[in-house]
Amino acid sequence: MDIALKLNHDEKDFITACVAKESWAQKKLYEDFYSKMMGVCMRYSTTREDALDILHEGFIKVFKNIDKYQANTSLSAWIRRIMVNTSIDYYRKRVRRRTEDLDTAYSVQSLDADAVSQCTEMEILEAVQNLSPAYRSVFNLYIIEGYSHKEIAGILGITESTSRSNLVKARLKLKEFIRTKFL
Repeated sequence: MDIALKLNHDEKDFITACVAKESWAQKKLYEDFYSKMMGVCMRYSTTREDALDILHEGFIKVFKNIDKYQANTSLSAWIRRIMVNTSIDYYRKRVRRRTEDLDTAYSVQSLDADAVSQCTEMEILEAVQNLSPAYRSVFNLYIIEGYSHKEIAGILGITESTSRSNLVKARLKLKEFIRTKFL
């Protein structure tokens, strides 16, 4: 069944076409959100191949659940949430979490702005990807996504103190990476 859209179609018609599994609508949705969601997946993965796996798995979930999308909300935010959750699920399946005691964590001082400003976007992404999966997940959820340590603990199945510890250690490792690269 093909759904014909008016020239000035609205989001509701587009979502209806996606729910009806119209290939042109699914292709357009994928193409429109590919690069933005690939960036989200890259932050949670170690390699580009893992990010692609997460992205494709995430889009499968988007297409399976598009009928649950609520009109007049942000489609981008809805898809992003699915990608973040898919990344976390991927992490849970692939990596056995290591937790370390907060007592062994060190305090972090902020880096000189000049060193960070010398980093390219790809160098920053490389630094984040070099973090262990446990540190990377906490770093992304806290710094990028804005979750609290309590929320992160619930999402990842760890304690709040482990979340805090992993964030401190992630920052230390990023600081060391930047130091060795530019100083």
